[in-house]
Amino acid sequence: MAQLRKIRIYECRYGFFFYVDKVNLSISGLGMENVKENKMGVMPMNKLLINMSLPMMASMLVQALYNIVDSIYVSRIHQDALTALNLCFPIQMLVMSFGMGMATGVNALVSRALGEKDKERADKVAMNGVFLSICSAVVFFLFGLFLVKPYFAIQNTDTLQIKDFGIQYLTINCMLSIALYMQIIFERLLQSTGKTFYSMITQGVGAITNIILDPILIFGLLGMPKLGVRGAAIATVFGQLLAAVLGIILNITKNKELTLKLKYIKPNLKLIGSIYSIGIPSIIMMSIGSVMNAGLNHILLGFSDTADTVFGAYYKIQSFFFMPVFGLNGSIVPIVGYNFGAGKRKRLLKAVKLGLIYSEALMLLGVLAFEFAPNLLLMIFAPSEEMLRLGTIAFRIIGIHFPIAAVCIILGTVFQALNHGMYSMWVSVARQLLALLPAAFLLSLTGNVNLVWFAFPIAEAVSLIMTLIFYSKVYKKTILNIPNNE
Repeated sequence: MAQLRKIRIYECRYGFFFYVDKVNLSISGLGMENVKENKMGVMPMNKLLINMSLPMMASMLVQALYNIVDSIYVSRIHQDALTALNLCFPIQMLVMSFGMGMATGVNALVSRALGEKDKERADKVAMNGVFLSICSAVVFFLFGLFLVKPYFAIQNTDTLQIKDFGIQYLTINCMLSIALYMQIIFERLLQSTGKTFYSMITQGVGAITNIILDPILIFGLLGMPKLGVRGAAIATVFGQLLAAVLGIILNITKNKELTLKLKYIKPNLKLIGSIYSIGIPSIIMMSIGSVMNAGLNHILLGFSDTADTVFGAYYKIQSFFFMPVFGLNGSIVPIVGYNFGAGKRKRLLKAVKLGLIYSEALMLLGVLAFEFAPNLLLMIFAPSEEMLRLGTIAFRIIGIHFPIAAVCIILGTVFQALNHGMYSMWVSVARQLLALLPAAFLLSLTGNVNLVWFAFPIAEAVSLIMTLIFYSKVYKKTILNIPNNE
């Protein structure tokens, strides 16, 4: 029986991290030997793509909502609070990178062990993932206790209120990061056994909890104390904690493929090494995104606090247009990989073609919003007149690159699905560290903050050139060599 090679994906783009891992997917489909062929090989491609991508898009939009809620509410406290949350974001990405990277390794090894019918090994990997989550939480507890104040002391702003707000928010998030790490690991254990629906439920519950608690804790509603920025952090942590608890319950009651035995939480150095051998590239890639974000913060704060606030607002709003594309991206990966393994070149190319068409259509909505209604987008953050003025210009300039980004994301999917993930990694590194940051720095030397925003389309142009070059190589060396079994 034909099988797919392992697909490992690590991508950090626009501040968000995505991972897909498919191991030993048989042509009969996920071990269902009595089925002649999986729908990915026979269903009409347009129907298949829509069928598979809509749930992923919905999940991604929930995640986008999760990322923006705190910012919407804290902007009602003061614009400085919104700026503070933007300065917290690089550290939050770093916290996330260790959790997501480690969970990537756990996900892959659990799936592999179950595919090999080695349940005991799968259970051990799962519990070692829990152990590593606890270790990571301890590290960032200490960061929150000792290093948050020094971190804000080196920020390129003299506004004490921004630093004070940031210290309040980041200290709570770091010291209570155990909630986030538990949420990540137990969601990934559900995903590793194909229980993605339950994983989506835990994400949704966490997001909804955060949305409900934010105004109550920030503004002191329903008899609760008025906690301000601290309330936003507590609401976030409580949402993560509830999602984690629900993840544990669902793993125990619904995830029969795994048995979470406490005796397996004892660290196994060999398994830990295997987990991080897979996860370290993911950690590095997401950490690069953190460096890029911190670098842009430093550059923009050199102009004004408001310029950096605009950057933070952009990052939050753009997710509503990029997240659906990543949901589409997540569905294309297994389709391309499956049809590659099945020797169905025409279906593979049609999936890529439709992916490009749909992603461009989604990004067109983003372009229209950013070009023709930037002021309306900014209004959700209760902007000052200066923020509205700077933000309107910034959004219109940055929005230029959306259609280019769509091409890079979808073609990058092809690299990953056909086992050329290093191409995606190099494109990502070049875009964030070799193009965007240097371009932003050089443009900042003009003294005109409006020119700095052109770093985004410049970086995306570099990304497009590299992507097309790499795709040409993949097409000639891999796609054209696929036997046509249709």
